[in-house]
Amino acid sequence: MIDLIVPCEVAVKSTVPAVKALLAKELVEKHKLRQDETAEILGISQSAVSKYTRNLRGSVIEINDFKEVSDLVDKMIMILMSEKRAYQKTEFMNSFCETCRVVRKARLMCKFCLKTDPTFDAEKCDFCL
Repeated sequence: MIDLIVPCEVAVKSTVPAVKALLAKELVEKHKLRQDETAEILGISQSAVSKYTRNLRGSVIEINDFKEVSDLVDKMIMILMSEKRAYQKTEFMNSFCETCRVVRKARLMCKFCLKTDPTFDAEKCDFCL
């Protein structure tokens, strides 16, 4: 049987929430925005922001300690905090997608793949690379 789970599907369940959690934490903790302000900027609910900041959501994979990810999150924060953010939507999306590529290349999703498929062999898989 062929496993039909593709990297982007794994990223939606692991990497995207982890990146959103980093964005929410950064906006609340470093930029001192309220949770409702952060929610509005990110287009999510205030309760989602609360869960992200308390590590109840977005912690399936650990991406906090990667410099490349931090740099991209900082770039996305600058775009989100800019008054011209509507004009920079493409740049934001490109940075978000680049973050997923960095995470894939660092093999950070492999643990999640193993959780979804116990027969997964990370040694033999090079798809994300």
